Amino acid sequence: MATHTFDVAVLGGGPGGYVAAIRAAQLGFKVCVIERDKIGGICVNWGCIPTKALLHNAEVVEHLHEGNVYGFSFDNLKLDYSVAQKRSREVSNRMSKGGEFLMKKNGITVFNGTGELTSATSLKVQTKSGEETINAKYIIVATGAKPRTLPFLPVDGKRVFTYRQLLELQTAPKSMIVVGSGAIGMEFATVLSAYGAQVTVLEVLPRILPLEDEEVSAEMAKTFNKKGIKTLAGVKVEGATVEADGVTVNVNVNGQVQAMKADIVLQSVGVAPLTDQIGLDKVGVKLNERGLVLVDDALKTNVPNIYAIGDINGKLALAHVASAQGIIAAEAIGVAEGKFKGHLNKLNYDAIPRCTYTSPQVASMGLTEVQAKEKGYSVKASKFPFQANGKAVALNDYNGFIKVVADAKYGEILGVHLIGPNVTELLPEYVLAKNQEMTAEQIMHSVHAHPTLSEVLGEVAEGIEGLAIHI
Repeated sequence: MATHTFDVAVLGGGPGGYVAAIRAAQLGFKVCVIERDKIGGICVNWGCIPTKALLHNAEVVEHLHEGNVYGFSFDNLKLDYSVAQKRSREVSNRMSKGGEFLMKKNGITVFNGTGELTSATSLKVQTKSGEETINAKYIIVATGAKPRTLPFLPVDGKRVFTYRQLLELQTAPKSMIVVGSGAIGMEFATVLSAYGAQVTVLEVLPRILPLEDEEVSAEMAKTFNKKGIKTLAGVKVEGATVEADGVTVNVNVNGQVQAMKADIVLQSVGVAPLTDQIGLDKVGVKLNERGLVLVDDALKTNVPNIYAIGDINGKLALAHVASAQGIIAAEAIGVAEGKFKGHLNKLNYDAIPRCTYTSPQVASMGLTEVQAKEKGYSVKASKFPFQANGKAVALNDYNGFIKVVADAKYGEILGVHLIGPNVTELLPEYVLAKNQEMTAEQIMHSVHAHPTLSEVLGEVAEGIEGLAIHI
């Protein structure tokens, strides 16, 4: 058993951990990362990146089915989902190798294995070659989360899946039931529907995409139903039976239990933090009642030299939030050691982009109109449709809208909600505006190039002032 000494040890090499390690190394610390799988974690290897590759394939398939609009046709169009799946794995592998290169470039030592805290300044790491001991003055915990599952529907990777197993599926099913209408469930519904699956999405809350603005949820339900994707909200899955030829799911709809059958079921009912069996209890790190690590604005736990970033602290379970927190944690350590002289950032979670890469895409930031009113704001809201945007019409992709929620008294931007073409790429202008405390009036006076989708950002701001031109 070998012993190694570092300034900073990072437990977990996902989008939070590897970014934290790089920033710590840039500040001059001797750094190591402990990762049980591949650099990039779930995001790069089994989440964000491979799903986006599949979604792009689905987008191409949709265009092929619209060939008559563009003046081409096929006598015998064949779709091979196995090629799409293979490409998604190739994309993930390429990005993971890029992460490995960044570790070497920044002089970061990577231990491939599972880690456990044994004290506030040491970890035990089990690798294939044996047990290693790591001593470090600072530890950043970035172990992420795992999928939650229904207790009566065990995952087998044959009929019942989480996103992890579904990414390994090489043949598109003829039918699928998705339990849960968050980003993961809705994205897989988009992909497999494009490849011919009959998809039904079930949601226990009153509407699909329940964390989004109500008007966005309604628009998505309408669009999905037009695509042939059935959505049922306000329903509860009460049981299921796995059979040789599929899965029968018992669904309570308005007090009546209906049996629904499909080839496969995707469970997409949220994630649970990976905070057990990593030694947090042994070193006295405090968790809340949901098992999430308690941290301050600098991501420091109650144990002064231990930080916790990403899904395990529950601030906002998104890859880009984990990365941002990783930078803050590393820089906070830099401040403590006199190696960082800059301004220590404090994340404004009301100015964090939230994205769902369905077709159409959904993007949002901050409060919904209902939430803003519940908080006591006097609200002004403006909505601008993509069907009034020349670029969207030229692209033949003009379903959806952008909605801005603002404080009527001071003009503060409280929330932005988009559904439509490439909106995940449009939202950052409003994220910047929110962080810089800009008003809709200031955005309205910024000239947006014509013709671009971004013109809707200016038009909706004009609408807040009652001055929209094209509606």
